[in-house]
Amino acid sequence: MSRGHVMHVGYSAVFQNPENALPDREVWDQEIRMVSEAEDLGFDSIWTVEHHFTDYTMCPDPVQFLTWVAGKTNLQLGTAVIVLPWHDPMRVAEQVTMLDNLSDGRLILGIGRGLARVEYEGFRVDMNTSRERFLEYAKMLIEGLEQGYVEHDGEFVTQPRREIRPKPEHSFKGRTYAAAVSPEGMPLMAQLGIGLLVIPQKPWEIVESDFAAYHGEWARHHTAPPPPPLSGGFCWVDTNAERAEEKAMEHIGNYYGTVMKHYEFGPKRPHEGVKGYEFYEGISRYIDRHGARGAAEDFTRLMPYGTPDQVLEKLQVIREKIDMAAFFPNLCFAGMNWTEARRNRDLFAAEVLPVLKEWDAPPVGLAATELVAAAA
Repeated sequence: MSRGHVMHVGYSAVFQNPENALPDREVWDQEIRMVSEAEDLGFDSIWTVEHHFTDYTMCPDPVQFLTWVAGKTNLQLGTAVIVLPWHDPMRVAEQVTMLDNLSDGRLILGIGRGLARVEYEGFRVDMNTSRERFLEYAKMLIEGLEQGYVEHDGEFVTQPRREIRPKPEHSFKGRTYAAAVSPEGMPLMAQLGIGLLVIPQKPWEIVESDFAAYHGEWARHHTAPPPPPLSGGFCWVDTNAERAEEKAMEHIGNYYGTVMKHYEFGPKRPHEGVKGYEFYEGISRYIDRHGARGAAEDFTRLMPYGTPDQVLEKLQVIREKIDMAAFFPNLCFAGMNWTEARRNRDLFAAEVLPVLKEWDAPPVGLAATELVAAAA
C-alpha cells in the first residue's frame, strides 16, 4: 500500500583529504562545486558530518556549512551528525533553531556522541563521560526545541531557564535522528524518542537484533511509532560490473583505511578501558583477526557498489532490512580524483537516483513532523 511519499535521496559531502594530498582549499572548492550542482541533478538534500583536527573529514561546523547551502539552494539540510558532547547544548539549540527558521523548516537534525580520541582530547572532554554527556545534552536539546527554552539541572550542566531567540517556528518531532552503532546505544535512542541514522557497517543479522532492541524499548516509552530510519553509505557505480568491484575495493577500502587511522582502530587501542566504548574495542580485535585489508574488504562488501542495477539491488536489501525513508550516499571520498568523483556522482544521478525516487517510502523532514502532529 502506498504511503503517499517516495524515497528521499540526499548527497553527502565529507571533505576528505587523506594524507593531506591536496591543499585543503582545493578539497573544499571541489566539494562545494559538487554540492552546488546537486539540486539540478535531482538530489533532495545535502548532508555533512562534524569532524575536527585531521585529514579524515574537514567540516568542523555542519550548521555553518548548511547555512551556506540553505542560501544557495532549495534543498533540505541534514546534519549527520552534530557531536553533542563537544558543544554547549544551549548554543546548539540556538544554532539549530536559527538555521531551521531561516530555511523555513528544511533542517533534518542528526546528533551523535563521537568516538575519536584526537577530537575528545582536542576539546578537553573526558571520553569516559561521553555517553552520559550525550544523553543529558540530547535531552536538553530535544526538550528545548519543543518548549522554546532550555532549563536543566544535571550532572554536567546547570542551565538557568533561557529563551531560545528567535523562537523555534517548527517542531523537530519526527525529524530528529541519532547515529547509534553500539548495541547499547539503540535502546537509549528509543528512550529519547529519536530516529536512527544507519551506515551499513555490521552484518545484517546483528543490525536486525539492534533494531529489535530499539523497537522494544520504543514501545515501552512511546505510543506513536518511531521515525523510519535514514541510511547513508559509500557508493561506487560503474557500467562494468568487474571494474565496479575493482574500483569499489580500491576507493571504499581506502575510505575504511581513513576510518582506522582517525579512530585508531588496531594496535593503539584508544578505547580500551574507556567507559561506554566496549563495542569499539571489539572493532580493534576484529581488525587484529582479519587484518586491515580483510576488514576493509568486509566493510566494502556491505556497501552499495556495482552497476546501476547492482546498486539498486543492494539498496533494496537495505530497504528490506530497515525500511529506510531516505538514502544519502557518499560519492566523493578517500582522495579519489575529481574526474572519477564527478563521473561516479553523475552515473548515480542518471541511473540510480530516478529509480530510487519511484520507491514508496515514509515522509522525511518537515513532512514527517507534520504527520506526527496530525496523528497526535
